[in-house]
Amino acid sequence: MDRPRALTQPVPRITAAVSAFATTFLPDTERWCVALSGGPDSLALTAAAALVLPTTALIVDHGLQAGSAQVAETARRQALELGCVEAKVLAVQVGTAGGPESAARTARYAALDDARAGAPVLIGHTLDDQAETVLLGLGRGSGPRSISGIRPHDPPWCRPLLQIRRAETEGACAELGVIAWRDPHNADPRFTRVRLRNEVLPLLEDVLGGGVAEALARTAAALQDDADVLDALADAALVQARTGDCLEIAVLTPLSAAVRRRVIRAWLLSGGAAALTDKQIRAVELLVTGWRGQGGVAVAAGLVRQRLFAERKRGVLALRRELV
Repeated sequence: MDRPRALTQPVPRITAAVSAFATTFLPDTERWCVALSGGPDSLALTAAAALVLPTTALIVDHGLQAGSAQVAETARRQALELGCVEAKVLAVQVGTAGGPESAARTARYAALDDARAGAPVLIGHTLDDQAETVLLGLGRGSGPRSISGIRPHDPPWCRPLLQIRRAETEGACAELGVIAWRDPHNADPRFTRVRLRNEVLPLLEDVLGGGVAEALARTAAALQDDADVLDALADAALVQARTGDCLEIAVLTPLSAAVRRRVIRAWLLSGGAAALTDKQIRAVELLVTGWRGQGGVAVAAGLVRQRLFAERKRGVLALRRELV
């Protein structure tokens, strides 16, 4: 049976997705914020969010492009016209750590976190973004955690559009009669994600006969379900393995590899590690499963001018720090 015509239109479909998300993940929430860039995805999300709950739009001005203040002000005005109860422009200073994309993301999320006043923040990632993220994870070989993509609910961040295609957010803007901002970075082939979007995914869709983006999104959802189970097992094992700031080898040894690596990852992060790779985690795991008297394993530290090493001694894994 055909769906009612109203739900085949972009705005009602997106609003239904946002409403369902609120019911599932945020049943007691009375207000929320939405991260608004002025692009079609976030504009469509803002319009839908304002129909469901009182919404504050948070517009981050990275200051990286000429006219960024004007773009932010236009987005602020559009948010109010779409029904938001409030709209704030957040000017940020973008650093250099990790490259321009990473630095801008770090500054953006920090500003959103500061401004949300305890409310959850909706972010306009779509099914297309999910598919691109899974492909990036596959290409980098960074393990199932990366391939599982973007989580719909990672408090305080909420992504209700992960089952909505980008074409639908474009259609919603047309239906609403709003003109979306086109970020020139989204068409710049110097960025890997742009080439995935414009070259790789269309080619895969052509070669495999369509449905690739949806299949990648389903893969991410299935892996997230599996990861939830493994993470729960790892949380319990971490409590058992901890002795002070160390991990007992005798507890780690009989664990399955998937659980053991999760325990090691959580332990390293709690000890000050940052930007861990699958290769680093496996190297630390070899201190448990392939011990031959080898030295410590260097892992990236979260503090500047500090090196962090995981090493085995007297039946435990321990962390050692060095100033540089």
